[in-house]
Amino acid sequence: MLAVAKVLPAVVSINTERVVRRTVRDPFDDFYSQFFGNYRGRAREIRQTLQSLGSGFIVDPAGYIVTNQHVVERAADLKIQVTANDGKTYNAHYITGDDKKDLAFIKIDANAAFPFISLDNISPNLLGQTVIVVGNAVGYGSSISRGVLSATKRDITIDNIDYKDLLQTDAAINPGNSGGPVIDLSARLVGISSAKMAFTPQGIPTQGLGFAIPAEVVRDSVTQFQRIAQKQPMPKNPRAGEETSSTNAERMFGMQLQDLTKDLVDALGYAPGHGVLVSAVEPNSPANEAGIERGLVIYRVGKYDISSVKEIEGLLGRARSGTKVDFSVGVMRPSGAGQRVETVTLAAR
Repeated sequence: MLAVAKVLPAVVSINTERVVRRTVRDPFDDFYSQFFGNYRGRAREIRQTLQSLGSGFIVDPAGYIVTNQHVVERAADLKIQVTANDGKTYNAHYITGDDKKDLAFIKIDANAAFPFISLDNISPNLLGQTVIVVGNAVGYGSSISRGVLSATKRDITIDNIDYKDLLQTDAAINPGNSGGPVIDLSARLVGISSAKMAFTPQGIPTQGLGFAIPAEVVRDSVTQFQRIAQKQPMPKNPRAGEETSSTNAERMFGMQLQDLTKDLVDALGYAPGHGVLVSAVEPNSPANEAGIERGLVIYRVGKYDISSVKEIEGLLGRARSGTKVDFSVGVMRPSGAGQRVETVTLAAR
């Protein structure tokens, strides 16, 4: 099919790897405690290498790739390996992303220009139109499935994760397809494969319920991601009538923040239950100029301890351009060793 032949060279397989540290105890501890009271053996730490597979596609000849955020979940020691359709393998680096939209931007480098999928002419996304899912299904690269566009503007919850305004399709979306393109018969982008619902919230098995992020959301997000990649400031104020999805922390201080999940805490070795991770910093922003870097943690805003992005957003809700805010930033370890937290004052732009 001509549409598949046209986009396939731009579709990539993504393999991520990260090391997670876990504390475990001997399973016989509970048995011994029955006879020796509060007996507890010494806990030991093990290191596990976690791997995940996904898909993505090149949107710029310089090697910029868009994929799902959950495919390249941010961690300081994350390794991202990209395999192109011609079999060549590249190391990729993470640039930025948007947790709410489940989109991420990564980059690979080479001397020659890469084939890419243009976002200038996207699909009209008409109900009932034929759509094609392209990606790395269950590790098999260059896999194709076909169906129709079943619905638009779907809000779903899968594994306690909320997804908003998605496209629904009956085309097969399998593990490994996440982040890959969904196209129409003219090779125009319909969306990005995002999730598959195997069971309803009531536990009823389903068939033909795959979901994708709409192409227009991808296009607008990539425009923002490219500004960051090119070290250009994000627009400070939207034009009249426009909506913006940027957070207060990003809009005023140039920081993208992320809740510290248990997996991230384990992977990074940070103290659990405290702070919010700085997942990206905009060049030339107040945060960047103050020396705040990706991978650090914000533990306090003003006089308030924080442990979620929602708490920070609430505290910054009344800040205006020029408002000065104190942030306690650094790294706290469970053992207390090697930790350092400093307070910096940022002026909102």
